[in-house]
Amino acid sequence: MDGNAKRQMRLSREHVAKATRKMPDPGIHLLPGFVPATDADYDRVVAEIIAGAPNDGFWVFAYGSLIWNPDFDFTEQRNAVARGWRRRFCLGWDYRWRGNREQPGLMLALDRGGQCNGVIFRLPDAAIEANMHRLIRREMSMVPSAFPPRWIRVETPDGPLKALTFAMNRNSGRYIGSLDDEAIADVLATACGFRGSMAEYLHATVSHLDMLGIRDRHLWRLQEMVAERLDRAEPVSS
Repeated sequence: MDGNAKRQMRLSREHVAKATRKMPDPGIHLLPGFVPATDADYDRVVAEIIAGAPNDGFWVFAYGSLIWNPDFDFTEQRNAVARGWRRRFCLGWDYRWRGNREQPGLMLALDRGGQCNGVIFRLPDAAIEANMHRLIRREMSMVPSAFPPRWIRVETPDGPLKALTFAMNRNSGRYIGSLDDEAIADVLATACGFRGSMAEYLHATVSHLDMLGIRDRHLWRLQEMVAERLDRAEPVSS
């Protein structure tokens, strides 16, 4: 952590409550060139992942919502660093989960460049396939995937490991790489879908990283900017 480690987040649960609205589930929204994933797609991807797995443990690298909502079984977790990758709001557009047609959402993905501090989870050896099906069905609703699974090298306090993660395909039509922080903060302060708001997603990610001793300077700045925007509409008491 840097010297600002003890600072309190400006984006609060009260801000999240302001940004969150009850939304109906509009169903899957297919972009041009994408089709819904099928059971055969899931079977193929899981088989490919397991075939390429290392022999010294099956680890998953989490950098966003998987940190605070892993939705799979694990036997161990460690902080880890992925060098050559950065956590970035560049996966768009979301018209369902945390966005809608009028105010689409923008999700985190791993993009190239820099480094990313996150968490790795070790899956139980006896239930890798079952847990991978849970994970892939959560992360891949359409094919081709805009952020396909891949094995990357990560560094941990106990040495380097290979871990599975989901990294952005810059050639995908869902890659949104041209927005500056002001535009990203505008999205995060307004977008909401049937699973919740982008403000909630940002708050959960930053707060859980902070609890793990990880301070992402970029996300920390974004949470301040989102809180500022929400306070302009209706100030939240500290």
